[in-house]
Amino acid sequence: MARIMAFDYGTKRIGLAVTDPLQIIATGLATLHPKDAIAFVKKYIETEQVEAFVIGDPRQMDGSDSNSKQHAKGFATLLKKNFPTIPHHWVDERFTSKMAQQSIMQSGLKKMDRQNKERVDTIAATIILQYFMEQRR
Repeated sequence: MARIMAFDYGTKRIGLAVTDPLQIIATGLATLHPKDAIAFVKKYIETEQVEAFVIGDPRQMDGSDSNSKQHAKGFATLLKKNFPTIPHHWVDERFTSKMAQQSIMQSGLKKMDRQNKERVDTIAATIILQYFMEQRR
C-alpha cells in the first residue's frame, strides 16, 4: 500500500503529516513555507509512494468557507497540476489547531517548546489525517 499525505495549509506555514505504508498510523512529517511545499512533496514522492492527498478545509463555525479557503484552493490546484494522478480529498479542519495546542499543553513540554507554531501546524495536519483515516473505516 501507499501512504496518504495530509496538509494543514496556511499562508505562512504548511503542516504535513503522512500515514505509514499500511495506512494505520498518522505521523507528523514537517512544517514548511508554502513556497517550498511542492518541491518537498516531489522529493518525498521520489522515495515513497503516495496514494492520496488530504487537505484541511478551512471553515467558519457555521460551516461556510473561511477567508483562508481561497488560499487552500490555490494550493490544491498546485497539487493537482504537479501530481495529476494523485487524488485529493478535503477534510473539515475546524478546531484542529485548538486540538493541536491542547495536545501540546498536555504533553509536558517546556513552555518554549509549547509555543513553537511549527509544531502546532504539524500536529494539526496529523489530526486532519487521522480524522480522514477514521472516516474511511
